[in-house]
Amino acid sequence: MTIDRRQLIVEAATKSFSLFGYKATTMDQVAKLANVGKGTIYTFFKNKEELFEDIIKTMLQDMKDVAERAFNKQNSFRENANQVLFDLLEFRKSHQLTIKLFQEEREIGTQAAVEVVQRVETVIIHYMKGIIQEAIDRGEIKPCDPEITAFIMLKLYVALIFDWERSHKPLDKEEISKLFELYLFNGLSK
Repeated sequence: MTIDRRQLIVEAATKSFSLFGYKATTMDQVAKLANVGKGTIYTFFKNKEELFEDIIKTMLQDMKDVAERAFNKQNSFRENANQVLFDLLEFRKSHQLTIKLFQEEREIGTQAAVEVVQRVETVIIHYMKGIIQEAIDRGEIKPCDPEITAFIMLKLYVALIFDWERSHKPLDKEEISKLFELYLFNGLSK
């Protein structure tokens, strides 16, 4: 039985970044968690930054996969927008590494964490922009700037899921969907 040392290192590093964040993770910790010599890590990765980048690329691909599974061509724009954003943000909430990186970005402002948060948001906005553009092209929604609309949708979801929960009872998916309907889909006009 061959042990995939590279995979052991990636799993150990993911665990370390998830527990301690980017800034506090060291190659010594990763080596200890992977049960390999520190030199073994350097046979696969030049440095901590390259190892971290490998993990982040996988995480971003996992997020794209979540979005693609959530999207259903038979559903309306509203249904798809809600489902894709909800599933992506649930992924972010349940994925230990993203939780830690968003916390580190907020509390410490570590540059690597800040960049990952921006990349995560960019992936979500880019995906939502495509859904919005398709809905505009089909005449399902009014013409608008799809990128700005995707940004606003993401920020509203983040506010309702993360910011609201800091001092209020969490909203369920149905409540979030109704608020989205009120503020975005129907607007505030009477």
